[in-house]
Amino acid sequence: MKIHLICIGKTDEAYLQAGIEKYQQRLRHYVPFRMTIIPDVKNAKHLSPAALRQREAALIQKQLQPQDHLVLLDEQGDEFTSVGFAKYLERTALQGVQQLVFVIGGAYGLDETLTAASRKRISLSKMTFSHQMVRLFFVEQLYRAFTIQRGEPYHHA
Repeated sequence: MKIHLICIGKTDEAYLQAGIEKYQQRLRHYVPFRMTIIPDVKNAKHLSPAALRQREAALIQKQLQPQDHLVLLDEQGDEFTSVGFAKYLERTALQGVQQLVFVIGGAYGLDETLTAASRKRISLSKMTFSHQMVRLFFVEQLYRAFTIQRGEPYHHA
């Protein structure tokens, strides 16, 4: 199984980017992983939140293939423990999913067209985080999930 993470907008903070790169490198020992950053929509300040979500969704959909297993990171999604997330990834791989695609939307969330096309929605917390911070938290949780699956000491539970 391959994992593809799609995000809207660049990561501005150097410390977040350094953390993301650290976990991306670690992940490559376990799974083919890539991250696609879609540039922010131009003139976004002149758009309503709904119009912005629609434009972002169109850009995200251009990155998707028909066979992709789409999972959205969404505050309304299901919550997992780290062990539960590791089990979810394992079950998904056992189902024969070739490419698991996770999407982190922009500041105003994700459009309904993506929600309708997704197989699952996952929430990292009931708290709200910036979409840039979510990237770091998520790639760390992916890494943690693979170390849990292999019984490695990174996750001490």
